[in-house]
Amino acid sequence: MPDMSGTARAEELQAELERCGDEREAAKAARFFKTGAGEYGEGDRFRGIRVPQLRKLAKKHRSVALETVEMLLQSSYHEERLLALLVMVEQFRRGNADTREQLFRLYLDNTSAVNNWDLVDSSAPHIVGAHLWERERTVLGELAASPVLWERRIAVMATFHFVKQGELGETLRLVEYLLDRSEAAGRAEHDLVAKACGWMLRESAKRDRETVEAFLRRNHARMPRVMLRYAIERFPEELRKGYLRGEV
Repeated sequence: MPDMSGTARAEELQAELERCGDEREAAKAARFFKTGAGEYGEGDRFRGIRVPQLRKLAKKHRSVALETVEMLLQSSYHEERLLALLVMVEQFRRGNADTREQLFRLYLDNTSAVNNWDLVDSSAPHIVGAHLWERERTVLGELAASPVLWERRIAVMATFHFVKQGELGETLRLVEYLLDRSEAAGRAEHDLVAKACGWMLRESAKRDRETVEAFLRRNHARMPRVMLRYAIERFPEELRKGYLRGEV
């Protein structure tokens, strides 16, 4: 294939995605991802392409230039942004240190495009978390302090990479910070951040339940119910009931 400008290549990929679209699937996705007025995905647009197909396309186009990826990230279509993020994950896995640094910076410069839970979850652990694994992590605190719920979810979900390596401290620190932040503001954390926190606590408990239980004993009374339910989902039934009744 001849060399193409970033714009031309992005337009080619967008045309390919348009051909893959399905109007009925697009309508279902718009409802599922809450795109109505006042909902968390308000105004997002869908072509109606399933995730397995997008993953195949990401592998097919994993060598596209970062200029093209950034253009796709700016798309108003959800699947085009997801494709860009999946390509970034593919490139990060295969890239050298310089490439990974570029992808990490590109990601942080475009967090406004990572604006739904599936976009966060499919990318943050694999780019942000993986890049910070052996690096200084101040940026996670900055993201966790953001007024943008997706940036807070990015911070939490990035720690999934650490949890998989057996390091739980960063997850526990961020969850406790978010609980403190909510208390100080006098309002509960957004459900989509609370769910991410609970999920990461559940994953942490798979590695070290004793440490997570110590954390829960200190903090469960002030957790949003959805966060606690996610965190204790795999606990023995009687222990789970004890937490839910506040008897632990």
